[in-house]
Amino acid sequence: MVPHLITALSGPLHELEAKALEATPTIERWFRLEWQEHTPPFYCSVDLRNSGFKLAPVDTNLFPGGFNNLSREMLPLAVQAAMAAIEKICPEAKNLLLIPERHTRNTFYLQNIAQLSSILRQAGLHVRLGTLSDEIKKPTAIELPEGGRLILEPLVRLGLRKQRLGLKDFDPCSILLNNDLSAGVPPILEKLNEQYLLPGLHAGWPTRRKSSHFQAYDEVVKRFSKVINIDPWMINPFFTHCTNVNFQEQRGELELQEAVDLILKKIAKKYREYGIKEKPYVVVKPDAGTYGMGVMIAHDANDVKNLNRRERNKMSVVKEGLEVNDVLVQEGVYTFEKVNEAVAEPVVYMIDRYVVGGFYRVHTDRGPDENLNSPGMHFVPLAFEQNAIPDAKAKPGSASPNRFYLYGVVARLALLAASIELERTDPNAESA
Repeated sequence: MVPHLITALSGPLHELEAKALEATPTIERWFRLEWQEHTPPFYCSVDLRNSGFKLAPVDTNLFPGGFNNLSREMLPLAVQAAMAAIEKICPEAKNLLLIPERHTRNTFYLQNIAQLSSILRQAGLHVRLGTLSDEIKKPTAIELPEGGRLILEPLVRLGLRKQRLGLKDFDPCSILLNNDLSAGVPPILEKLNEQYLLPGLHAGWPTRRKSSHFQAYDEVVKRFSKVINIDPWMINPFFTHCTNVNFQEQRGELELQEAVDLILKKIAKKYREYGIKEKPYVVVKPDAGTYGMGVMIAHDANDVKNLNRRERNKMSVVKEGLEVNDVLVQEGVYTFEKVNEAVAEPVVYMIDRYVVGGFYRVHTDRGPDENLNSPGMHFVPLAFEQNAIPDAKAKPGSASPNRFYLYGVVARLALLAASIELERTDPNAESA
């Protein structure tokens, strides 16, 4: 079933879609050459916002947790991409250890793990699940609501020097993290030898910063925009970041207000240039962390000054109870896409350098300028009535595959930025 999709595609984005389709050979060659210089993360998902005059990534996740939301028609792409990734990393790989998040009561997340395990098995790997949970002391079966079950097993160090990680009777070649390490890096994951840890520990939130990612993205987009002759702003949100912020003690408040005001003025200038009537806004969110926690919208610098106690509490702590001290101030991108009359935003999934599918994050109780990654959201798989091959002859904005190709181009730019970001923070880069 194809969801009923409404999009206010206007002006510049029509032009952007047309340019991307016309320049497809140039774009794909450009990516091909970039991937000769940079290694993509094993997998990645990118949240996009489509305002009709701008299409931009607003978040890039290196531990994607929604494989269960991909349409079944797209899964063969995921299997082929996983095969390519594994062949590049470890061609003789036989066993893979998958380490999920600890929240075993989240059935949606567990279905993601089941789907991801299935993709990897079809790619030719024996997959078993090792958990970082201290509560699980022996193999533990968890029943899934749609049938089937997962077996979580306690992790152990293997070998004479305890330099390998596995399970009691399972010694893997590769280890795939589906855990963003928000609670910190557990000692059991450190100092591994002769095993591939995907992605590296520096991809977790103890090291990673969204501002570093968007700095790399900014550099990527400036180069790419010259290739197809577009204004980089059309696919790139303005941003800055603030450090040493404490919402409870109101520390760093003046610097945050100045940052909000700076980005709002830059957006307003672009809106005037393109004759856009919408009101500029920014999104303030933690520079590290996920799950849409600690996020606020500001249309004016005073919005971050006049927070009540409840709002300050919300902005102060994120996943795993971590305190927020550094924040990203990012241009707010309206979403004018709707699925069945509810506001929606596309999320694109990639394995290695390949787009393998995506879905719409939909929220019936949110507006086009609000955070959709919040309780009450649901997901609708991206699907196509006939095929997913772009049609260069179609009228701009009229063909879903054409729009999805554009989503894929922008998402791959974010993927390339993530690879550059990880290169710069890799603790082993110099010795390598």
